[in-house]
Amino acid sequence: MTTESAAATAARAEIRELIAAKGHTVDNARAAVARLDAAFADDSLERTPSLGLFLGDLMRALEQDDDQKLGGKSAEAARFILRAIDRELDRA
Repeated sequence: MTTESAAATAARAEIRELIAAKGHTVDNARAAVARLDAAFADDSLERTPSLGLFLGDLMRALEQDDDQKLGGKSAEAARFILRAIDRELDRA
């Protein structure tokens, strides 16, 4: 079920801006996850089953050890998953 409110519209726009932002994909992904979590917490967006799966996959792609830099395959995976999240936002 799609959430229809000014807060939901604003959250979707902000998340999409974070996804499309210039910069490193991993940093953009972390910012988008933080904004999504905030939107779920304040009930401006509803966590759909698909979004839950995408976020779980994204978090696995972003896992790293303290001294490890993410790039390459992690960034590629994050870009792919962020596109899926972007498509699912309209259902949240």
